[in-house]
Amino acid sequence: MDRAGGSWLSRTSGNGEVREPELAILRRLALASSVALVVVPAGLSFITSPAVALPVGVATVCAGFLFSAVGSIALSRLRPASLPVEAVVVEHRDLMLEAASGLVLLFDPQGSVTAVGGRDRSEFLSWMRDPSGRGFVEQVHVSDRILFLQAVDKLRQGSEALGVDLRLERSAVVEGNDQFVHIRMELSARRDSEGRLTGIVTQSRDISYDQQLREQAARKAAEAESANDAKSRFLAAVSHELRTPLNAILGFSDILSGEYFGKLENNRQREYVGLIRQSGAHLLSVVNTMLDMSKIEAGRYELLLEPFPIEASIGACEAMLALQAKEKGLTLTSRVQRGLGEIVADQRAIQQILINLVGNAIKFTDAGGAVTIDAAMTDGMLKLSVSDTGIGIATERLASLGQPFVQIQNDYTRRYAGTGLGLSLVKGLVALHGGSFAIASAPGEGTVITILIPFDGSGAVTVQQPVDVNRTVDFPPRLKHNLEMSEKRKEEEVNGPAKAKIA
Repeated sequence: MDRAGGSWLSRTSGNGEVREPELAILRRLALASSVALVVVPAGLSFITSPAVALPVGVATVCAGFLFSAVGSIALSRLRPASLPVEAVVVEHRDLMLEAASGLVLLFDPQGSVTAVGGRDRSEFLSWMRDPSGRGFVEQVHVSDRILFLQAVDKLRQGSEALGVDLRLERSAVVEGNDQFVHIRMELSARRDSEGRLTGIVTQSRDISYDQQLREQAARKAAEAESANDAKSRFLAAVSHELRTPLNAILGFSDILSGEYFGKLENNRQREYVGLIRQSGAHLLSVVNTMLDMSKIEAGRYELLLEPFPIEASIGACEAMLALQAKEKGLTLTSRVQRGLGEIVADQRAIQQILINLVGNAIKFTDAGGAVTIDAAMTDGMLKLSVSDTGIGIATERLASLGQPFVQIQNDYTRRYAGTGLGLSLVKGLVALHGGSFAIASAPGEGTVITILIPFDGSGAVTVQQPVDVNRTVDFPPRLKHNLEMSEKRKEEEVNGPAKAKIA
């Protein structure tokens, strides 16, 4: 029977394959047909004569066998072959335990390990205790056990998946290895049809190297911050220490130049006293700039907001730098929009911004050039522009401008005196007012620096930011000023020509 059935099935399957389930169907039908070959003719003999009952019964049974065989085989081939559900689950679980990267652990709802797998399990098991059949929490660092238990509890409460960083203890510490290994564990819940937790699947990977990189980055950041704080404290201390003797130098040089206690014998002595006074004033300006920068970096620069006419600050800047511009053969011009009114800002800081910008423009502009100061109102912002016809700056070097102690040289490597703190201080003061700083330049064509500052002082930083109590600070705490704006600003004449000055 098997040979005849196999021969028939191989011819009808298309690929010559004989399936065991199809042979089983033929066996069952053949057994049933054998019994029917006796029962059906015997039954028909009670109705008709035996000569008729025997062939009719045999033909009926054979027809039924063939029809049932063809129909059953056709239906079995239409249904896709599938493994039992349990076999599929076991197969998938075994595949996961073998192919998944890292260490794969299966937990029961109580957190005990029921299966161990993973592509890297041999590497993990080389330094950790075999977790099979015991609570995994025993291998977790004491400080991290609460994290693991909390993760398991969240899965019990309904979470489907989550991750946690843990430290596992080595069973035996080898020289050169740490006692604990950092791992990243991903937990996924397995639930029954009613949503109850039946197990937990975890996949762990070693992140010790990543942890070392994070610790190194944090350590370097702390060292950089400490170095920056030390630099700020050093600048503040040096600035304070230098200002005292500098004031004495300036005071006594003024007395000598004024000849209050007797006339100097010759012009050479007067020249030397003037050079001492000039050098001392320059050094004091540098010291004050360094002190202001250290205050800004430490968050201790105090803004004193008050309404004042911007034209007055521009005029003061012109008066201070007019002689310097004239000696160099430059034209210093200012243009102020008519009816501009009063700005609410720190007048000293605004004047310092103008002096630094105009001073730089004069320094880097050759004889016969021009330096222009513009002030205008734009969308509630005070727009201050300082332009020159100087040597200019290459586009690729503009990004480094404004960094402390950075000076840009032109193509002819011309060197100019200065500390490189001027623009850095300007950017810091503008930022404290909530403004913006922009620069445009081209070699040989000049430079235009534009700053925008809120006209009503709304963007100014007037409240001290939180400071770490453990951080050493050499400056006194910032005072909180709550100055009221004047109820009514001084009305300006809106008619008439715009004011311009040329020094």
